[in-house]
Amino acid sequence: MSKNKYYQMNLRTIQMHSIRLFEQRCISIMDIMFEEDTRNAIDLMDDEATIWGIHSSPLTFAYENFMYDVVAHTCSQKNMNKQWYNTLAPDLKPFMMSAISKPKLFFTAPLTKYVFNYMMFFTMLVMYSAFVLTSISTKYYVLDIARVFEYYVYFWGAGDFIEELISCFGCLETRGRSHRNYWSRMKRYLYDFWNLVDLLSYALLIAALFVRHFYIDETFTIARRMFALSLLVMYLRFLEVFLIHRKMGPTLIMIKEMLKDLLGFLILAVFVVLGVGIYYHANIWPDHQTIWNGDWTNWRIWTIIYYPYWQLYAELNLESLDGSDQSDCTNITSIWEADPSINRCPQEDWTVQAVAAIYLLFSNLLLVNLVIAMFSYTFERVQENSEKLWRFERYTVINDYDWRIPSPINLIFLPYRFIVRPGICCLKDDNDSKDHLIKKYRQNFQEVTALRILDKL
Repeated sequence: MSKNKYYQMNLRTIQMHSIRLFEQRCISIMDIMFEEDTRNAIDLMDDEATIWGIHSSPLTFAYENFMYDVVAHTCSQKNMNKQWYNTLAPDLKPFMMSAISKPKLFFTAPLTKYVFNYMMFFTMLVMYSAFVLTSISTKYYVLDIARVFEYYVYFWGAGDFIEELISCFGCLETRGRSHRNYWSRMKRYLYDFWNLVDLLSYALLIAALFVRHFYIDETFTIARRMFALSLLVMYLRFLEVFLIHRKMGPTLIMIKEMLKDLLGFLILAVFVVLGVGIYYHANIWPDHQTIWNGDWTNWRIWTIIYYPYWQLYAELNLESLDGSDQSDCTNITSIWEADPSINRCPQEDWTVQAVAAIYLLFSNLLLVNLVIAMFSYTFERVQENSEKLWRFERYTVINDYDWRIPSPINLIFLPYRFIVRPGICCLKDDNDSKDHLIKKYRQNFQEVTALRILDKL
C-alpha cells in the first residue's frame, strides 16, 4: 500500500514537471516567432492540427490544460483581440463605424454579441424586478403589462438555458473542445464557478414557474419567495459582465477564490456549531422530546443551531443562555409538547455559560481570524497573478461568444442552427477557408523555431 502511494506521488511529480517543461518550451517558441514574424505567430495560435491523436489549436490546447502563461502570452492575446473584434479595427470609434461599412462582421463579432446579450439581460432584470415587486398575486397581475413581464422572463430563460446546454456539450463551436468527449466537456463546464451560478439560476426559475402555476394558493407566498430568490441569483449572475473589464475582472476572480475559502471554513464551522448547539439545548431545555414535531419551521434543530451560529457574529444572546429570559414562554410540559410554536422556558445552568465563554474565545479569536488570514493569502496570490488570471478568463468569454447568440433572439435561429444545418452541431469542417499554403508555412515556421531552440538545426 505504501509503495503504491509512493509510486503515485512520484508519477504526479513527474507529470507536473513535464507540464511545466512543456509550457516553458511553448513560451520560448512563441517569443522567438513573435519577434521574427508577428502576424504569422499570432495566426498560428488558432491553426488546428492533429498531434498524438489530439485535434486542437495551440491556444485551445493551452486553455483546456490550464496553461495560464501560454494563454496570457502576447501572441495569444493579440489572437484573442482578432476574434473579439472579428478582425475589425480594435478601437471603439472605427469599430462602431464598421456597423455601416461592414455590418455582417460587426453584428457577428463576439464583442457586439456580448454587449447586446447583457443589454437584453439587464432588460430582463428590470422586467423581472417589476413583476416580483408588484404582480405575483395582487390585482395588478390582471394588467397585460404584468403578463408581458412574466412571459418575457420565461422566454429569456428558455433561450439562455439552451445556450448554456450548447456550451456544456460543446455543440456549434467552430473551434475549441471538439476532441473531448461529452463527459470531459461537461466536467470542464462544471469546473467554472459562473456556470454553476447560471445553473442555479435556471433551477430556481424553473421551480418558481412550477410553483407559480401548479401550486396556487391565496397568498402566493411560496411562489413569491421562489421568484425573489431566483431574481437574487440573477443579479449575482449579472456581475459576470465585469469579467471582461481589466480592473474589475481580477476583483471578481478574488471574490470567487475567497468563496472557496469560505466554503472550507463553513464545513469546519458546521460541526463546531452543531456540537456547541446540542450542548446548549441539552442543558437549557433538558429532555426535550418534540425535536421533529410540528411544521418544519418549528423543528428544534433551528433552535439548536440558532445561538452558536449567531454568536459567530458577536450576537451573544446571554439572556437566553443564562435562563433569565422567562418572557413569552411556558414551563407547562403539556402545552409546549402539544404546540411546538409555543416556546419552552429555558433553565439555568452555569456550565452553559462556561462552554459559551470557551466557544466564543475559540470561534471569534481563532476561526474568524483564520478566515481573515485565508482571505489575505488568497488576495495576495490573485493580486500577484491578476493579469494572467484575467487574460485566462477573458479567453473563456471570447471563446463562448464566438458562437453564442443573445437570448431570446436565439430562439428564432434554432431551426437554422439545428434543422437546416444539422451537421454543424458537434462536428468540425476540415475544409476551412484558410489558405493552406500559408497554414503550411506557419507550421514549418513553428517546427524550424522549435528545432533551433533544441540546437538541432
